[in-house]
Amino acid sequence: MPELPEVETTRRGIAPHIVDCTILECVLRTNTLRWPLDPDWCQLLAGQKICKVERRAKYLLLHCTDGTIILHLGMSGSLRMVPAGTTEKKHDHVDLIFSNGQCLRLTDPRKFGAFIYTDADPYTHKLICNLGPEPLTDEFSGDYLYAAAKSKKQVIKTFIMDQKTVVGVGNIYASEALFSAGIRPDRAAGRVGLERYRVLSQAIKDILTQAIKAGGTTISDFSQADGKPGYFKQQLQVYGRSDEPCTVCGQPLHSQRLGQRSTFFCPRCQH
Repeated sequence: MPELPEVETTRRGIAPHIVDCTILECVLRTNTLRWPLDPDWCQLLAGQKICKVERRAKYLLLHCTDGTIILHLGMSGSLRMVPAGTTEKKHDHVDLIFSNGQCLRLTDPRKFGAFIYTDADPYTHKLICNLGPEPLTDEFSGDYLYAAAKSKKQVIKTFIMDQKTVVGVGNIYASEALFSAGIRPDRAAGRVGLERYRVLSQAIKDILTQAIKAGGTTISDFSQADGKPGYFKQQLQVYGRSDEPCTVCGQPLHSQRLGQRSTFFCPRCQH
C-alpha cells in the first residue's frame, strides 16, 4: 500500500504539471472506487484551474478554483502524467485532461482508492478531520507520543500506525523506525519511556525523509508519477528480511504478525 513517502513523491511529481492549468475534461470510466463516483463532478470540474496540490496524511488534495479533489491511492493505485489522448488500459479509471495537453491518470487495479470532489473545506471532510499530526512537523515529537501513549496496552507498532496518533507511518516505515530506535514492535506503548519516544519520533522523521528522497519504496505496485519505481527498498534494514542477518549484530531477523500485518525486527538489537 502506498504510504506517506510514496504519496508525497507522487505529489511532487504531478504538481509541476498541473498547478495553474485548467481542467478541460474529467473522464470517469467506473461508477465506484472505494466510494461511489458522481458523474456530475465531470461538469463541475470542467473549466476549473488547479491552484495548489497538497498532501494530508495519505490523501492528495487538488485545490481547484471552486472546490477540492480528494485523492487516495488505496492499496494498489497510482497517478501518472501521460499525454492527453493516450489510450487507456484496463484499470485506468479516472482522467483529468488539462489545457497544457497533459492528462493526470488514476490507475487502480483493486479499486480501493478514492476520487472525491467537494466544494466545502476539505479539512472538515469526514475522511480528514480526525487525523493525527503530520510526522514531519514540529507538532509531532517524542513528548507528544509519550503523552498519547500513557497507560496504553496496545503494542507500540500498531500505536504509531494508528492514523489518529500520527499520520502516514505505514507498515514498512513503522518496522524500520522501530529498528532504528531499538524498540521491539510488540512492546506495550504505555511501557516505553519519554527518552525512548524522543529517539523514536526522530527515527520516524529520519526514515520518512530518507524514503521521500529515494522516491518511496516499490515492493509490488507503487511507481512514481513518471512511471519509475521508488528506490528506498535498497535501504530497508528489516522489512521483508526475515531470517536474514541483522545489519548491526549479524543475528537472524525475526518476523511475526501484529495487527494482522507482517512485522520484522531484530530480537537482539530491539528490546
